[in-house]
Order: sequence, then C-alpha cells, then structure tokens
Amino acid sequence: MAQVFAHGQLRLYLLALLEDGPRHGYELITALSDRFGGTYRPSAGTVYPRLARLEEEGLVRRSDDGRKATYTLTDAGHAELDARRGDLAHLEASIAETVRAQASQVRQDVQAAMRGLRADLTSAAQRARDGAHPVAGEPDPQRTASHRRRVEADAIVRRFGDEVRADLRRADATAGVDELTVETLRTVLDTALRTMRATLR
Repeated sequence: MAQVFAHGQLRLYLLALLEDGPRHGYELITALSDRFGGTYRPSAGTVYPRLARLEEEGLVRRSDDGRKATYTLTDAGHAELDARRGDLAHLEASIAETVRAQASQVRQDVQAAMRGLRADLTSAAQRARDGAHPVAGEPDPQRTASHRRRVEADAIVRRFGDEVRADLRRADATAGVDELTVETLRTVLDTALRTMRATLR
C-alpha cells in the first residue's frame, strides 16, 4: 500500500487520538485501523518509536501498568495540538478522501469478483439442469437434492446474518461502525443477491 502519512503527520494524529484520553499503544493502532475502515493498519514498529519520541519531547507521558504502557497527553502535548488545528483539519480531510477512495476500490473489486462468480454459477446451474433425467415411478432425485440444498442455503443465510449482526453490535459498542463498513456490506449483499438470482433462472 502507498504511504498513508506524510512526514510528521502520524505524529500529529497520535496526539489527536490521545486528546480523548489515555490509551495503550495497541488501542492507538486499532483506532488508526478503524479510522481507515480496516484498509490501513500501522505496525507496532511504526507506532511505538513515534510514541517514544513524543515522550522524549514531553508531549506525552508514559505510565506502565503491568505489561502494558499507557500514554497520556501532557499540557505541552495539548498546546502542540492546539497550535496545529489547521494542519489536523487538513489531515482529517485527506484521511476522509483516502477512505472514500478505498471504499470505491473495494466496491469495484467486489463487483468484478461477483460478476465472475455469477457467470460460473449460472453455467454450473445450467449444466446441472441439462443433466437431470428422473426415472418414472421413482422419487425425483433432482427435487430431493433441490430441497436439501434449499435447506442448506437457508442455514447459510441465517448464519451469515447472525454473525454480521453480532460483529456490528460489537463494533458499535467499541470503536463504532464507519461508512466504509456500511458501503462494503451494501455492495457485497446487492451483488450477491443479483448473482444468486441469476442462478435460479
């Protein structure tokens, strides 16, 4: 993936994330990933050295709690952030544009993949219909197999819905559900529905 932050921007964004309160390093990494809709996740080797530098500059304070270190914005850190509100607003706008571009790319990739899948499934369904020859007086194996597959498909749909709803509830209770998640879900489900209907014709 191309470089996300220009020189000094990640440093500034870490200060902004700490403005809401103390956080562990892992929480900062997760918050950054959530902000980008999961399309970008900085490594520990990227974040922790910058936190150490911010600590050296007196902009954050580190306190060790067992095996975890908590980082808190100092008065100097608040002053630095206040002085760079304009830069932060520009950075937020840039991040929003990046997320929109990533969402568009995800939609295009999903649609392309689903078009290929739809063609494959339609072809397979047609071959199955062409090859079915029920014997008179015996249970129609095609109908029996169809019923079994319909029950299996129902179970798949229910399981998918249950898992997605559970994931969304967890996200809503923690980091929140972002626009990219909703757009991706809408694109995937709309395309999947069209693909599935094409196989039923």
